[in-house]
This record gives sequence, C-alpha cells and structure tokens, in this order.
Amino acid sequence: MDKLIEAMKRLLADVSAYRIKSQYYHWNVEGENFVQYHSLFEELYTTADENVDDIAEHIRALNAYAPGSLSRFLSLTTIQDETIVPEAWEMINRISQDNQKVHTTLLQCHVLADEFNQYGLVNFLEGLLEVYEKQQWKLRATLKR
Repeated sequence: MDKLIEAMKRLLADVSAYRIKSQYYHWNVEGENFVQYHSLFEELYTTADENVDDIAEHIRALNAYAPGSLSRFLSLTTIQDETIVPEAWEMINRISQDNQKVHTTLLQCHVLADEFNQYGLVNFLEGLLEVYEKQQWKLRATLKR
C-alpha cells in the first residue's frame, strides 16, 4: 500500500506542477494565435486546479497525509519547473510533454490501485485518465503544422 500512497503523492505533485505551468503560460503567451492558446492554457490549469483537491482527499482516504509544500512538490514531481517564457508553440510542446508525464503517473497509480483492490480509487483514476487523454489529443492537434 505504501507504493500506492507514494504514487498518489507524486500524482498530486505532478498535477500541481502542471497547473502552475499551464497558468504561467496562460499569463505570458503571445503571438498570432494568442486567443486560442490563452484559452487552451486556461482550460488546462482550471481542470488541474479542480483535480488537486480530489487527489489529496484520495490520499487522505488511504490513511496518509497529502503533501502541500512547494519544496515537497518539487521533490516529488516529474515535471520540470519553468523559469523562462518560451515562444507560444514551444509552450504547447512543453505542456504536451508534461501532460504525458501526468498520464504516465496516472497509469502507475491505476495499476497500483487495482493491485490493492482500491476500486473507488480505480474508478476515480479512470475518470482522470479520460480527462488527460482528451487534453493530449487537443495538444497534439494544436502542434500539427
């Protein structure tokens, strides 16, 4: 069960980092497709923001404490912190890669939740997988040239 708890903590950190980066890009995107990108980033960070509370509550349901400090999130996340403002297309490319990282962590959590017969958590994670897979489709379509 410890493996599942740690994976869920990593998921919380990944989704939190994804939210922060999406909002950062939302604030700073520029260029000819500004309105489209600005709206897309808003959709990404709004969805992630809605997910973090549910993820943390599922960690608590596993009888563990949810991490909440920035330093702990940075030590857990698989998503690289952003310190520059890339061009709009590069923002889409990077957030697409980060979406894949969230998806990978979700799959790891799903496998472990199933292994430990945590069926409510399995169902929750399947819903999140659907959300992040749809986002990935939108990001891939946006990256087409």
